[in-house]
Amino acid sequence: MRSSTTQQPGTTASLEAFPRLDGTLDATAGLVLVYSRLHARLPAATPLLGEGITVGREPENGLSIPEAAVSRVHARIAPAEGGWSLHDAGSTNGTFVDGVRVTEHRLREHDLVRIGDSLFRYASRGAMGYAAHRIDGTVIAPARVTKHQLRSALVGGHQIDLLLDRIDKVARTPLACVVQGESGTGKELLARTIHEASERKGALQAINCAALPANLIESELFGYKRGAFTGATQDKPGLVKAAHLGTLFLDEIGDMPLEAQAKLLRVLQERELLPIGATAAEKVDVRVVCATHRDLEALVAEGKFRGDLLARLREFAVRIPPLRERREDLYPLTLHFLRRLGRPDAIVTLPFVLGLAHYDWPYNVRELESCIKLAVALSDGAELDAKHLPDTVQRALRAVQDRAGAPPRSPASAPPAARSAPPIVALPRGAAPSEEELRALLARHRGNIAAVGRELGKERMQIHRWLKRYGIHIDEFRD
Repeated sequence: MRSSTTQQPGTTASLEAFPRLDGTLDATAGLVLVYSRLHARLPAATPLLGEGITVGREPENGLSIPEAAVSRVHARIAPAEGGWSLHDAGSTNGTFVDGVRVTEHRLREHDLVRIGDSLFRYASRGAMGYAAHRIDGTVIAPARVTKHQLRSALVGGHQIDLLLDRIDKVARTPLACVVQGESGTGKELLARTIHEASERKGALQAINCAALPANLIESELFGYKRGAFTGATQDKPGLVKAAHLGTLFLDEIGDMPLEAQAKLLRVLQERELLPIGATAAEKVDVRVVCATHRDLEALVAEGKFRGDLLARLREFAVRIPPLRERREDLYPLTLHFLRRLGRPDAIVTLPFVLGLAHYDWPYNVRELESCIKLAVALSDGAELDAKHLPDTVQRALRAVQDRAGAPPRSPASAPPAARSAPPIVALPRGAAPSEEELRALLARHRGNIAAVGRELGKERMQIHRWLKRYGIHIDEFRD
């Protein structure tokens, strides 16, 4: 989903370097922006080339993040044995990977990197393509990035664009398709996209093979003739016939019984349908799209799925990546759901986004939508804060805050006070930490007011008010 196509400030790679989508990714690694208050001023992706880059507040850095929580030179990223290594440059507030403070870390695919109040995902390739998609939904120079003209309800950036580009190449062919993806990734939306782009005259008919008992799937799919069994008082056309000249979408195809698989194979091979109780076959023209979260090859090896059917179905296969592999889509998806809920004015706070970014979303986009609905229902005003997140997401956020208080993962160690400080979570509105908790936080962050405020989800001015209330002198916590 795109909102505009204007050039945005802050891009570090030439638009001429963006590849056209041809089914392949460029081999350039990079940091993909997941969230920042300054996202309009930051590149959507920062490629890692040559000898690497420095990251810091000053403009001479390869990646400049002009916020107070970032040191002048905060970190550097350098080549390391065929990959890239992240090094903290003695920053005041630290560099974090997946919630753990590090001084040196070999970057791995999908690592979540936090520098100041900005979050990035490490991508081992494709950085030039990611650079075209901003997290507010804007696309930079799309003619250079994508060739497809598909309209789709799927919301996302570069990875979704790659997906749609592949779909566009086969949508108007009769090829059967297998859509793979975890629960909630949008497999049915993609099937609908394929059907709408196919220009087939018939309807889209859908069935969930896991939702019906085995004895009902055949009659639902292939229909039956009057008198075929007790209770069959009249002919019933099945979904295959209803999808004539259109598309049949079979969700959770891995749960289809073997006997129904044999009949489906006949439909695909002979282009004919034999309803239950019928003596003569009927010609049918159906394009089949199926979806699964299961390993169909493994099911074939176990004798639970026909290999000849898999060969027919998998003329074209595509995978929808889960949310944990495209965290850069969390913020645009959140904005999308807020618009659908009639709350485009809602403001997401940093603790709220941290919760979204550090949760693995086992049920993917469907679960994220439920999360945003709950947050809107619980919020009293325009702000969506950490306390409005579901319990599962809050627990993940607390675990991250626990890790953030641990010693850095590196040869260097944190000060003793920082190692012993108890973790503090973002406070509800109107609540205040105890004097002991505030002192522990100040010790952990070596007197850095901004870092204490971020951990508590409060502004610097509020931290100063509490210092005055408890008679705490900040200098005793600073080196």
